[in-house]
Amino acid sequence: MTYVIAEPCVNTKDTACVEVCPVDCIHPKKDEAEFEAETKLYIDPETCIDCGACVPVCPVQAIFPQEELPEKWAQYTQMDADWYAKRK
Repeated sequence: MTYVIAEPCVNTKDTACVEVCPVDCIHPKKDEAEFEAETKLYIDPETCIDCGACVPVCPVQAIFPQEELPEKWAQYTQMDADWYAKRK
């Protein structure tokens, strides 16, 4: 996995990151059925190309390179991966 969306996104779900992602790896989008039910957005670890375009547009600074993810939010790495695994 390259980038992870952590706790600051919870109950925020600002979609600026979705709009700038060149490979469409951040979901759910506002027009997807899951959007209302989810509390945060997720980055697909298999699709992310490690470009970092999402990081500067996040208004709550919730997106981190996996190796820089604060330890207190380490569980979000697996949460992102699990969310995409259940969609397949």
